[in-house]
Amino acid sequence: MRISVAQRRARLGVRHRLARRTASVEEAVASVVALHGTDPATVFLSAGARLESPGPEPVERALYENRTLVRMTGMRRTVFVVPAELVPVVHYSSALAVAKLERKKLLRFLAEGGGWDEAWAGEVEESVLRLLAESGEATAAELGALEPRLREQVRVAEGKPYEATQGVSTRLLGLMAMEGRLVRRGRPSGTWISGQVRWGVAPEMAELTVWEAQAELVRRWLAAFGPGTEGDVKWWTGWTLGDVRRALGSIGAVTVELDEGVGYVLPDDLDPVPAPPPWAALLPALDPTPMGWQGRDWYLPQAHRAELFDRSGNVGPTVWWDGEVVGGWAQRGDGEIVWRLLSDVGAEARSSIEAEVMGLASWLAGVKVTPRFRTPLERELSA
Repeated sequence: MRISVAQRRARLGVRHRLARRTASVEEAVASVVALHGTDPATVFLSAGARLESPGPEPVERALYENRTLVRMTGMRRTVFVVPAELVPVVHYSSALAVAKLERKKLLRFLAEGGGWDEAWAGEVEESVLRLLAESGEATAAELGALEPRLREQVRVAEGKPYEATQGVSTRLLGLMAMEGRLVRRGRPSGTWISGQVRWGVAPEMAELTVWEAQAELVRRWLAAFGPGTEGDVKWWTGWTLGDVRRALGSIGAVTVELDEGVGYVLPDDLDPVPAPPPWAALLPALDPTPMGWQGRDWYLPQAHRAELFDRSGNVGPTVWWDGEVVGGWAQRGDGEIVWRLLSDVGAEARSSIEAEVMGLASWLAGVKVTPRFRTPLERELSA
């Protein structure tokens, strides 16, 4: 069976809630499995692009009050926001393996930087857990005031152009979260674009085997992003090819023919998805839709990539029309949204994109968002 580019774009629009938006922020997040959370603003902008009534309030409510969404380190050592029920799946499928590598790096960092050993690190970690059990939640600075060892500083990459000083708290608290002992859960001070983290003791979670967790994560990825190739799944998860193939086999994924070769879908997902009416969207930097596949030719022309990605492969803000990236956008210093088309899309598309720009400007209400990872077109437009 062959799945065409047009069908893939139809699936993307419908399943990623860009052509048919939802009233539920939890459903918006689940539609793409997880939102990229390294840049705090991405979570709110990505959710807003998929909500019938966008704004920071529903996302804040889900993150900090109802806690139906959780911010955690997951695939490829990236911070994501995931539905609460997906936390064990991401933890056992991906985060624990990353944490094992990061603990080795941490111990080397401590030994070389301050002569501290594993026993020292363990004492500090136990102290952190005890303090958070008493206080409920705290920032790294608040914890450092109570546990001075967290305030120790280490010089890294000495003598190199990127030489810097790193605090013990940054590395240690992040690792404890990867290991499932801490959770980023508190409302930060300042506005919703604040990058401050409030830490708490992680609640207990259901136990899964690595294979169970990997199978479930791939099942959810295919439900949202399928069809996709082995390469797409390997890139998105950060796993070995063996892990990817084992997970695809365990869920009975079915092969289909794509322009770039063999792809996979779930066994009950062979029927075509009716194409929605043409749609426009403004997606933020690091949005999960443009970052969802390694093979991007079917929705992102090669000619656009140098302007829309940074050198590390992070996508900037993108303009979409009917399942294809057609341009980029940015905000100027005064908050004005500016955009540029990189493809000729016609009057109907321009009108729809202008409506999206007006809608985004309305709910941003003057808040200025600068992506953490800047791309050439975003820098040019915002200047």
